Amino acid sequence: MDEPVIDLTAISAVVFDTDGVVTDTARGHAAAWKHVFDAFLRGRSAPFDIRDDYLRHVDGRPRLDGIRTFLASRGITLPEGGADDEPGAPTVHGLGLAKDRVFMSQVDEYGVAAFPSTVALLHELRHRGARTAAVSASLHGRRLVGSAGVMHLFDLLVDGNDAALMNLPGKPDPALFLEAARRLSVPAGRVGLVEAALPGIEAARKGGFGLVIAVHRPDGFGETAGPEPAGGAAELSEHGADLVLSDLGELSVRGRVLPLTS
Repeated sequence: MDEPVIDLTAISAVVFDTDGVVTDTARGHAAAWKHVFDAFLRGRSAPFDIRDDYLRHVDGRPRLDGIRTFLASRGITLPEGGADDEPGAPTVHGLGLAKDRVFMSQVDEYGVAAFPSTVALLHELRHRGARTAAVSASLHGRRLVGSAGVMHLFDLLVDGNDAALMNLPGKPDPALFLEAARRLSVPAGRVGLVEAALPGIEAARKGGFGLVIAVHRPDGFGETAGPEPAGGAAELSEHGADLVLSDLGELSVRGRVLPLTS
């Protein structure tokens, strides 16, 4: 197999999803979802399974979309409710608010860490003239990236607040990623995209991005021997990833992005 590489003679910018790629928050999200869904499912259905339910139905999607998709997989329909619902109320918004409260309490207590290999890659890309952007479906995307101390490594960030203001659909629609490419003033075909979730890989392929890199951390959710879970390396490749890496430290950078001349 050839060495995994970003060739900056073909790629001028790289867009990074945040959870599980830039910030080590995917496990926190999964744990918060399990806490909320298990409480709701008690007496209704089997417990929430991080190895399958989270990775297949929730990971990478906007919060409310993830709730709808997961509940549909269990044959459960809830009223939508609204933003003023009590957290934990049996509505889509109620479950979403409960999850948000649990997750952000974890952030407040423990903080947010960035993956060192991602930080090193960002430094290398910027040293070689590539533009970079962070994308998050979360309304807290800016706060999380800022808390991790890496905001200065991105030219811009597009998050759930932008999606709400612009009425952009969530993944697997490529709208958020394409908005980042538009703001970078780089055509999607010359943008590399780094993702960790199946819906994001689908979105990258639909958006026509020039290089699609999947980060699959086999120990990210306490995986053990047995059938590969949803969102495993094979499935990420099938959904359109050009490269599947267990860590961005495996990736090298070649070439340099030349400055525009008038």
